[in-house]
Amino acid sequence: MRREIAQSRIAVTGASQGIGKAIAIAAAARGAKVLAIARSAEMLDQLAQSVRAKGGTIATVVADVTKPEDRQGMVAAAREHFGGIDILINNAGIGATGHFVEVSPDRLRKIMEVNFFGLTETTRVFLPLLKSGRKPAIVNISSIAAKRGIPARSEYSASKFAVHGFSQALRAELAKDGIDVLIVSPGLTQTNFSQNMLEQKARMPVDHMRGMSAEEVAEITLRAIERGTPEVTLTFQGKLIAFVNRFFPRLADKIAAKRVRELFKDEIEARKKSTQQE
Repeated sequence: MRREIAQSRIAVTGASQGIGKAIAIAAAARGAKVLAIARSAEMLDQLAQSVRAKGGTIATVVADVTKPEDRQGMVAAAREHFGGIDILINNAGIGATGHFVEVSPDRLRKIMEVNFFGLTETTRVFLPLLKSGRKPAIVNISSIAAKRGIPARSEYSASKFAVHGFSQALRAELAKDGIDVLIVSPGLTQTNFSQNMLEQKARMPVDHMRGMSAEEVAEITLRAIERGTPEVTLTFQGKLIAFVNRFFPRLADKIAAKRVRELFKDEIEARKKSTQQE
């Protein structure tokens, strides 16, 4: 379904920084009425001042997507400020790095609570408003990690795979209600995501500053909304990973395993020596 961003009522979670902030600014610049949702009141205030200084329309609500009462507060704010909502952009998310065997079960639960359950339950509470919206759409910001599980990011990958499956099923379910469900899968993006991770224990850090800018991701996301594009994968590297994993899965497995073995070369050699001595 094609739609105009101008005059659309758009709710964005995780809007205080990164991709969410860029989407909020770009949407307001195109004439949308934006409801910016995040946990930081200070950052939301700064965002609102910036948008209003340029003549944009924005309202903010301090909320945590993992808390039921906060999710109800988002819906109440949408009704109060704009009389409803047309587009919900589920962008809030967290991550962590480190091999699964080395980290606590609690970390996985925290990541799933935000990235998956926070997203699904936010969607649930907004559905009554979306059903009454103008050309309504749900946009789930996923990741290239949903196309191919990434070593040392197993928990994050799992949460994004879950988002993909949920989105595809929901797209069919909501077709009868005229609600589009779109998936945007960024690759590396120049944000503070790595600095905001729960933990960083990966032996090979990823340089997010080599990626696409948050503003570029925002523009592509808004174009996808306008065109009703069901799914978008970003960056050349991201598209390449998805292509190789889809058509040459065994090759993808070998490449990933080789990189891990290289990182743990000393440990592997030490284990071999210990075995030989025994």
